[in-house]
Amino acid sequence: MALPTLSKANLIALSETDVTQPIPKESIFAALATPPFLYIPGTFNTRDLGLLPLSPSSSSGKGRKVGIRPGLIYRSGGFFPNGGFNDAAKTQLATQLGIKKIFDIRSVREHSHAPDPEIAGVKNYWIAAEATEKEATVNLADFLDGKGERGYVKMYMDVLRGYEEVIGALLRSLLDDAPEDHQKPEPILFHCTAGRDRTGVVAGLLLSLAGVSEEDVEMDWMLSRIGTELAREQLLGFAMKGAGARSVESPGFENLVSLKRECWRAFIREVKRVYGGWEGWGLEEDVGAGVGEVQLQMRVMLVVRGLSAEELDDMDFEG
Repeated sequence: MALPTLSKANLIALSETDVTQPIPKESIFAALATPPFLYIPGTFNTRDLGLLPLSPSSSSGKGRKVGIRPGLIYRSGGFFPNGGFNDAAKTQLATQLGIKKIFDIRSVREHSHAPDPEIAGVKNYWIAAEATEKEATVNLADFLDGKGERGYVKMYMDVLRGYEEVIGALLRSLLDDAPEDHQKPEPILFHCTAGRDRTGVVAGLLLSLAGVSEEDVEMDWMLSRIGTELAREQLLGFAMKGAGARSVESPGFENLVSLKRECWRAFIREVKRVYGGWEGWGLEEDVGAGVGEVQLQMRVMLVVRGLSAEELDDMDFEG
């Protein structure tokens, strides 16, 4: 019997649940059965970016919705062999979803402690950026004011500067694997530890390049409140350790672990201020992918659900 699913409005409402409070079981299971979420044993916060429900604000300008093709780009948290990520889960990921590459957006310490599993037919990518890499630690003082906007801006800008090599490799992969006839490139998955912050930044980049509106990109980020629920207690402990917090009552800690729209919006304003937008980040940080070119080609290859090659050829990708 299929599990009940939730409407987009109910998903959004559930994503605003206080992180210190558990989401009721009946609600979380219904949410995790609702696209864009996917169930793969031994993973969590796993989603298909192409199944994100889009609003009318995500439009190509000719009344057509834009976005990433379903079944092409997946995001998740870490893999847990002792938590159910077994051979059947590997088969599901590689065969059912057809994923060919996994990009690991974690630090040296995190990766060495729990490297990604070897899966037949899937290539793992992890690039150590030891000179600029930011470990999974934060300063709670940065999260004291307001809703923690200053801390989030600093943390997320550090992601863009510290993980630019692996992000660039991911972007190049999408271009290198893209056939000229508009057929779908090979599916990929990217993740960090919680699938929330570093993964959320990369998802924001990809969705934005594919023409998704800021409103819908923000929704994707907020959905991590739902996606991390089954690992909530473990992730709270991980955050306490990384922040040096003595308890969940430590000043600034609640802002750190909460997902507030104001924090994502503050980060986007900073991306625009510093780089002029996502395309400018790619050029400024020299990710080697030519993000201006990436935007053009992603709108040809990733865009829109069910458009024919002829319809794609008619679209204006310069705007």
